[in-house]
Amino acid sequence: MALTILCVSFTFLLLLGVPVAFSIGLSSLATILYEGLPLAVGFQQMISGMNPFSFLAIPFFIFAGEIMLYGGVADRIVGFAKALAGHVRGGLGMTNVLACTLFGGVSGSPVADVSAMGAVLIPQMKKEGYHADYAVNVTTHASLVGALMPTSHNLIIFTLAASGKVSIAALILAGIVPAIILTVCNLVAAYAVAVKRGYPAGTFPGWKIVGQSFAASLPGLLVVVIIIAGILSGAFTATESASVAVLWALFLSAIVYRKLTREQFLKAAAKAVKTTGTVLLLIGISSMFGYLIGLYGVAELTGKTLAATSSSPWVIFLWVNIILFVLGTFLDMAATILICTPIFLPICQQYGMSTEQFGIVMLINCALGLNTPPVGTTQFVGCTIGEISVGEVMKTIWPFYGALIAALMLVTYVPGFAMWLPNLVLK
Repeated sequence: MALTILCVSFTFLLLLGVPVAFSIGLSSLATILYEGLPLAVGFQQMISGMNPFSFLAIPFFIFAGEIMLYGGVADRIVGFAKALAGHVRGGLGMTNVLACTLFGGVSGSPVADVSAMGAVLIPQMKKEGYHADYAVNVTTHASLVGALMPTSHNLIIFTLAASGKVSIAALILAGIVPAIILTVCNLVAAYAVAVKRGYPAGTFPGWKIVGQSFAASLPGLLVVVIIIAGILSGAFTATESASVAVLWALFLSAIVYRKLTREQFLKAAAKAVKTTGTVLLLIGISSMFGYLIGLYGVAELTGKTLAATSSSPWVIFLWVNIILFVLGTFLDMAATILICTPIFLPICQQYGMSTEQFGIVMLINCALGLNTPPVGTTQFVGCTIGEISVGEVMKTIWPFYGALIAALMLVTYVPGFAMWLPNLVLK
């Protein structure tokens, strides 16, 4: 009965439009009161959930991304991507995919990626004759790669949701090849649609211009190299790497590029504080929810239910993907990770999936959910910039959706795509 109260009240509050964090918290408190447990139990779980030292990396990664957003890094990345791919059929679409991918590596946030790249490229694509639905679809799908990048705070959240069963270094490495696969799939989809619609090709500026634009964007892109090299070499921890990312972002934006003003710095800081507060509140409340999930054996119950449908790992993994994707369309990435990891990680491990691979599968599903109504945060941001309705964009979304689902299936059923690099570097 208690489990029914937990699930029904949570779903009911979500349907009423109550924010996710409060839906989780209120349903958890209702269940605790029904069970006759002291309320202090819930608050103790909430506080302990926000205690880990490694959570310090979250505000620093968010702050670094915000500084990069205001500091001129985005413009230089767009310039390099356009010089490299602008001459291909549908060149601005190719430029968009590469620019979103590269900036996603810097910001680590799909929403920030859409906001930054979309503001620059969507109006430019419309001006040069590209349809608004194409411009929005290319931007929103390419931005999802940012969820797998080393600067993504969602990687930190997953390592903690997995109760220390995976290192941040292994998870960062596991995400690199899948990120490349997602990018290639996005490029193929963008090119195929561009050819079908007859979009023009640009002119190649020459390798000299490509080299110059690469040199201009390189300092911003180095943040990814610094983080990976620093963590793998043992020079600093994941938390310390986030601090280094902030210092590097400040150095580039304020001293090298001289683009970051005092007002922009304060705006970036305020936005980082707001986002961090939201994420940490969600983490704390989800810890209380996770405690109840463990108390009532939800993972075991779900495992038995899935096992009753089939004994094949292929079928089980398909069910897990479907459930994660559907939940991702309603919940924020952090909420989905924190709620679903304790439930589905043991099930997938039982059928042979490693923790690192599951983490990447989880993040891809969550990212796809970000681009899908009813919540669809990245979709709504892109549509707002493109001045087009979500319904119009959804009519032509399928080539892009299909490409990313194909990439998800590859990562799910071919472990080597996620595990080759961690096994090569760490073992």
